[in-house]
This record gives sequence, C-alpha cells and structure tokens, in this order.
Amino acid sequence: MVEPREAALEILREEAAPLHWTKVQDLALRRGYIDPFTQPDVRKAVLGALASLTRDGAIRRVGKGVYEVA
Repeated sequence: MVEPREAALEILREEAAPLHWTKVQDLALRRGYIDPFTQPDVRKAVLGALASLTRDGAIRRVGKGVYEVA
C-alpha cells in the first residue's frame, strides 16, 4: 500500500492514457494501492492527490475530471 498521491501517479503511468478520477480511484483500490480500511475518505484522498500532482506539474488535467501524465 502506498500514499494516495503515489497511487494516483502510478495508475496514470501504468495506464498511459487519460483517465477520469473515478477510474483512477477504482484501479487504485482494485490493485491494492489504497486500502479503504486504513484510508478514511478514499474519494477525498484521491481528489486531493490529483490536485496536488496537477499543481506540481506531474500530471495535467485534459478535461473535466480527466487527467494524464504530463
């Protein structure tokens, strides 16, 4: 298990395609990168991670709720 920020970035790198934040969240949960029992609010954590990664320039927003690796 990794931090939500690392999980979101890893999912976007692995998929190598623009993804909606809900898909990023779903894949992170399915692949075990985020544990919903230890992460109190998964939705908030994923959205916060994507916002942080966007501010840092690691990813970019390409549509409403859709992100890709920069």
